[in-house]
Amino acid sequence: MGWVMMSERELNRVEVLAQVDDGRLSVGSAANVLDLTRRQVFRLLKRYRQDGAAAIRHKARGRPPNNRIHKAKRDYALSLIRESYPDFGPTLATEMLAEHHGLKVSRETLRKWMVEDGVWLSRKQRRTFHQPRLRREYFGELIQIDGSEHRWFEDRGDPCTLLVFIDDATSTLMELRFVESESTFSYFAALDGYLSRHGRPVAFYSDKHTVFRVPKPNEHMTGMTQFGRALAELQIEILCANSSQAKGRVERANRTLQDRLVKELRIAGISDMEAANAFLPGFMQRYNARFAKPAARPDNLHRALNVAPDRLAEIFCLRNKRYVSKDLTLKYDHKRIRLEVNELTRGLVGKYADTYEFPDGRIQVRHNGIVLPCAIFDPHQHRVTHAAITDNKHLSAVLAHIKAEQDKAIASAEVRPESARNGYRKNGRRNNGWNSLTERKRIADRKASQGCDI
Repeated sequence: MGWVMMSERELNRVEVLAQVDDGRLSVGSAANVLDLTRRQVFRLLKRYRQDGAAAIRHKARGRPPNNRIHKAKRDYALSLIRESYPDFGPTLATEMLAEHHGLKVSRETLRKWMVEDGVWLSRKQRRTFHQPRLRREYFGELIQIDGSEHRWFEDRGDPCTLLVFIDDATSTLMELRFVESESTFSYFAALDGYLSRHGRPVAFYSDKHTVFRVPKPNEHMTGMTQFGRALAELQIEILCANSSQAKGRVERANRTLQDRLVKELRIAGISDMEAANAFLPGFMQRYNARFAKPAARPDNLHRALNVAPDRLAEIFCLRNKRYVSKDLTLKYDHKRIRLEVNELTRGLVGKYADTYEFPDGRIQVRHNGIVLPCAIFDPHQHRVTHAAITDNKHLSAVLAHIKAEQDKAIASAEVRPESARNGYRKNGRRNNGWNSLTERKRIADRKASQGCDI
């Protein structure tokens, strides 16, 4: 005799029925134990006495269910999903099958079919893991950079951004600088300080901020930002991480700094960026003594800068090309630049000239490396235009600029009466409330009554 598969409830029934059959338990007591009626207990007892314990097993066990869906319908649904909806989830696929194909299947049934057929992976199967990356072996081989916007001065000052440069091999803080926001010029200033102290590293590792990467370059763009162009001239590579976990070294440093640095600034009573930047060198020295680790290999891959200061100033600027119109003018940053008419500029009509914008606001126009004399006329103060697209990391600085401009406009506003706004001007004469026409008529009547010529 082979094995008979039974559930726990069926085994419990067999045990109780065996006790009833042996006379150790009454039918009424068995009905109470099994939660059945006496009539049902008598039916089960009769089957048990005729065919044994195997007869107590449910008759439908091992048989296909009566409400099962035909295999052809299952295959048809899965074929439609493979052809038309391969990347759809079960919920959306159920809606599409019912709306466009008239095939109604429950969401969970379709989910089970898709999982069994390998078309859909469960959330657990789709889970991705970020494996830890080993440190680089050499000091100066890879420098992670990032900006952390935070209330560094708590309620004592406005929020600002801290630019963080950290070595991947040793977790050494290489450069810290407080700035208003992450911009090209702020990174230029931080990079200038880094190069003067440490030299040129092999590569920088950053996120996908627009300072480091052009999101959607077209055929007319080089795909290189101003910061990337400066690093290319200095023979330094820039690499962009695909996730925040990839540059976890600097992310964890930001979290530590938002705790330790904030409290040290509070103890020192510092509430502005200028004093905080003067405080940072001492803080970095203490931080590195506490958290820095030795590199796996002793070599330092930093290279000497070997760049003259005036040449470095030309690298750390914004360079663009602008079209020279037939009146020897070109447009740049809401300004119009007029070139001086001379032998160098006469042949530039219809060509492109190079513009250099320096951190101090100076703008130069060059052609073939020669600085062209020019003047900026009809300048418009740079302001945020209506519905301007603003990056999230620049939002605080932009809002502070807007508020300052609005406060300036309110302070300069003069309250004038409606008559002044309509162009009325006082003539300095007083008529004591009389209209000038009425006054002339009164004088004329008085002279007429006196018999005088008017």
